[in-house]
Amino acid sequence: MRIGFIPAAAPVSRLIEELGKLPGIGPKSAARLAYYLLRTPEAEAKALAEAIIAVKDKTVLCSSCQNVTDSDPCAICSSEERCHGIICVVKEPLDILALERTGRYTGVYHVLHGVLSPMDGIGPEDLKIKELLARIKTGSVEEVILATNPNLEGEATAMYIQKLLSPLGLRITRLARGLPVGSDLEYADEVTLTHALEGRQAF
Repeated sequence: MRIGFIPAAAPVSRLIEELGKLPGIGPKSAARLAYYLLRTPEAEAKALAEAIIAVKDKTVLCSSCQNVTDSDPCAICSSEERCHGIICVVKEPLDILALERTGRYTGVYHVLHGVLSPMDGIGPEDLKIKELLARIKTGSVEEVILATNPNLEGEATAMYIQKLLSPLGLRITRLARGLPVGSDLEYADEVTLTHALEGRQAF
């Protein structure tokens, strides 16, 4: 007699379902993570749960650069050691972490929180472009570095922003092509990013 399938306990099934919603996590990975968490000490599991709640309750977007922060303005925007006349425009907060690892960039940032993607219904109004224009119109910005990813959507977004900014008389540059075409900025190594920053070209 064949024994029927016995589903996981309801709380475990719910955890697997929620973990499966994370990017890059398939059903098998979600199940492995769920059972790993089931075996961890209660204190560690609670610490993880508290960290997830805290990241939702205690973080905001910087009113200047739109980066995720727990203080407004963020540490980079409020630093007197940064050059506020240069703004590096990136797709997402992870890109800032990648560029900061190089230790070579001393300007400030602006996070778009996405790129133009008509196929996905993402237009200019869905990105933080309006906020970027407001920053530039203060008159203290000399250069804008367009550091979106070197793929179709990233290039289209960079070109769109370049057309908006070109009448303002700014220096508009693009990261050098040391970056692999089609890849994401966050996965590039520090040396590649450093060369891309140093070799940036007029857009």
